[in-house]
Amino acid sequence: MSSQSRAHAVRGGGGAAPAPHIDAMTELTVWHDGSCPLCRREIALMRRLDRRGAIRFIDAAAEGPADCPLDRAELLARFHARENGRILSGAAAFAAMWRAVPVLRPLGLLFRAPLPLAVLERLFRGFLRVRPRLQGLARRWERA
Repeated sequence: MSSQSRAHAVRGGGGAAPAPHIDAMTELTVWHDGSCPLCRREIALMRRLDRRGAIRFIDAAAEGPADCPLDRAELLARFHARENGRILSGAAAFAAMWRAVPVLRPLGLLFRAPLPLAVLERLFRGFLRVRPRLQGLARRWERA
């Protein structure tokens, strides 16, 4: 099966030609808050799943912005990624990260569509409201 046919099959068929970026190797950089116990756990899991080393992880809490056009406070306030030169934030950044990991790729492709992405973004914003309390619980759990 050609890469074009595989991409077409992944998206579920239809008459339109597949988007060229579906099978293309992407450059992905993920900025995360290494001072956040929740973020550390998530990134540790993603590092284990990223067996191909497709994702460049940068701890925005420990390092300078590392060629990111955003300031450090913005990087630490929300999850950010750069996929093929395009800066993504929140749910879109998570979806890009998932697309880079074969076992999570179907989820990443699902959340590329506008409606599922909007739902995921709404859930992410809800998480951001409770994140400080969850961080406190996670820190206490780490110390126990």
